[in-house]
Amino acid sequence: MGSNAVFDAGHRETPGDRARRQPGPPDPPGTPDPTHSPYSSKYLAPTVTGSAKILVVGPFGVGKTTLIGTVSEIKPLSTEEEVTEAGAAVDGAALPAGAVGDASGGGSKSTTTVGLDFGRITINGVLALYLFGTPGQQRFLPTWRDLAKGSLGALALVDARDPESSFEALDNLEDLGLPFAVAVNHFPGSPHYPDAELREALDLLPGTPLVSCDARDPRSSVRALIALLRHLIDDRQAAEAAAGPAADDSAADGPAAGGPA
Repeated sequence: MGSNAVFDAGHRETPGDRARRQPGPPDPPGTPDPTHSPYSSKYLAPTVTGSAKILVVGPFGVGKTTLIGTVSEIKPLSTEEEVTEAGAAVDGAALPAGAVGDASGGGSKSTTTVGLDFGRITINGVLALYLFGTPGQQRFLPTWRDLAKGSLGALALVDARDPESSFEALDNLEDLGLPFAVAVNHFPGSPHYPDAELREALDLLPGTPLVSCDARDPRSSVRALIALLRHLIDDRQAAEAAAGPAADDSAADGPAAGGPA
C-alpha cells in the first residue's frame, strides 16, 4: 500500500482555514479540520475504503483519554471511574506532582480508565482509524493483551515531565510485537528535551518515530497519528520489498522440489 493512497487525496484549504491556522509546522495533507462541530460524523463517509485499529497507550495520567476525545469525530466511549483511596495508594504514586490525567494543566488525577477509551477519526476521507485507549496501570495488562488483538499499531504517549513513567508501556508494546510511534505529550510548564536525549532515555530504535504533541490540540494530536501511519506504511513496504525476491525464489523452486523425480 503506497503512502499516496492515505495521505495525498484532495484536501483543499479554504481562506477561512488559513485564517484560523496557528503558527507552526504545516499540517500534513489530509489532516482533518478540527474546527468543525464535535461529533458531527456519526456514520462513515461513503468515500472510506479502509480501516485500521490503533491502540493509544501510556502510563497513568498521560492524556490518552484526552487525545482520543480531542480527535474523535464520534462521541467517544470512556470507562473512567473515580480513583479510590486504595487505588490512589498504588496508581497515584505514579503521577508527577500536580499531574492531571486530562492534560488540562491543574488539579489532581481524580479518575482513571478501568476498561478502555474508544473513538474514531477518518483520515483524508478514505481511512477510518478506530482508536482504543488502554488503561495506564500495569495491573490492567490482561486488558492490554485483549485490546491489542487485531491492532495495526500503537501510539505511545510519553509524559514530558516524567519520561521514565512510560518504560512499562513501551516494554509491553515490544513484548506484544506491536509497531509503534512515540508522542511526547507536553503539559503546561513541562520541560522540553532534545530528541536525541529522549531517544536515549527511552531506548528507542532509530526507526521509531518520535514527535511532540499536545493532547488537547486536535491538529497536534492528528499529526502524531499520521506519524504513526507513515511508520506503519514504511514498515509494510520494507517488509514487502524484503519478502519479494524470497517469495519469487520459493515459487520457482516449489514445482521442482515437489514434482516427480
